[in-house]
Amino acid sequence: MRSFPVRCVASSLAASVLGLAFAVTARAQATAGPIPNPAAPTAAAPAPDGDGVILIGAATTREGFVKGRPLIETAAYKVHASRRDAPGIVEVHARDTDIFYVLDGTATLVTGGHPVDAKTTAADETRAARLDGGTTRALAKGDIVIIPSGVPHWFRDVQAPFLYYTVKVTGPAPTAGSGR
Repeated sequence: MRSFPVRCVASSLAASVLGLAFAVTARAQATAGPIPNPAAPTAAAPAPDGDGVILIGAATTREGFVKGRPLIETAAYKVHASRRDAPGIVEVHARDTDIFYVLDGTATLVTGGHPVDAKTTAADETRAARLDGGTTRALAKGDIVIIPSGVPHWFRDVQAPFLYYTVKVTGPAPTAGSGR
């Protein structure tokens, strides 16, 4: 039986998960153009080519991780070059499922529990200072975490720099009478 290095398996798994996230929203990509990125007003949003494929070059990606910023945002998905140098605040996304792939560093992620002093900050977005309860997970290079929409999450402890790709897959807007 052949043995494969863990790095090879982890890279393949990460590519598969990210590929799945994009495949789920590929149909919407053709009709959902890039949303302007207010975090980087001088950067042009990448446009799809004739086949609907979008390439975000290595230089743009590297630059994104310097401070952490969105690389592309559409109505169907978002891809961010995320960077944390300190703990964050609790986030709850009503429509976005977050997929994190850790590139470097370590952090403690708490999911679930009850947001304390939660405030709505934008449509479908809630923030809080901390969580009561929840499940604690240690994250490190190579880890992939999938957080379904509606699940509170919080980077409680961070060893800087903590670099990770974030893919946000946006679910449908609630419809009248759906209870969402």
